[in-house]
Amino acid sequence: MTNPDSIVSHITSWLIAYASKAGAKGFVLGVSGGVDSALTAHLCALTGLELRLMELPIHQPPSHVQRGKDMMDTLCGKHAQVTSRCVDLTDLFDQHLEALNLPSGRLTELALINTRARLRMTTLYAEAQAHGLLVVGTGNKVEDFGIGFYTKYGDGGVDLSPIADLTKSEVQGLARFVGVPAAILTATPSDGLWDDGRSDEMQIGASYPELEWAMARCEAMGWQAGQPVEPLMAGDDLSDRQCEVLAIYCRMHAANQHKMQPIPICVIPNK
Repeated sequence: MTNPDSIVSHITSWLIAYASKAGAKGFVLGVSGGVDSALTAHLCALTGLELRLMELPIHQPPSHVQRGKDMMDTLCGKHAQVTSRCVDLTDLFDQHLEALNLPSGRLTELALINTRARLRMTTLYAEAQAHGLLVVGTGNKVEDFGIGFYTKYGDGGVDLSPIADLTKSEVQGLARFVGVPAAILTATPSDGLWDDGRSDEMQIGASYPELEWAMARCEAMGWQAGQPVEPLMAGDDLSDRQCEVLAIYCRMHAANQHKMQPIPICVIPNK
């Protein structure tokens, strides 16, 4: 990517200015073992403000936990104002599941996956409020504004999002520039919410480079949710796979508008 030093400087300055305006001492960030949270953690550390890194496993694959721990140890060793802790939420999640006593089925499975993300969100906000800090989001542009690949009021529940204008490829490039460990850079992207460890691509049906291409095509052609997708696929230059990816992108973009738009408000007329 071009001008990575300028981008790092811009984001860190933005973080400092936002924290100052909010009257916050620094940041709290949930570490997943993935490149998005690793880059965000490095950028927050470069501000010089207090940074509390939290690993919040819930039946987490050991490899994810270890990658996150190694990254936190590295940052804590480099920056005196960075601290880390692990709060295992597995027992809490299991007790919640037992108390809910939900029926089995696909909808319940998805509900419990999202519950994991929401338990983590409440934990991060408790930590942040107790120390006068802000909760930092780690979503990238494709996830947050392309396909809405996050949990509403879970990992989408944050105070600010410093990397949400970067695509996954740009995140990878910037992460490499700031020194994110190779084990994280080469790790298969995964939200870590499924017991079987399924990757993001397995869930979505397309890779991030494919989704970036689809997002760029939609933006270039002025496509918006609710419009027909056929014009996007017109022309002999597209392969069957590209048409398939466009269909996936457009379907998810339209279905997840409720995450990207403000909460609807029923306005009562003055009369």
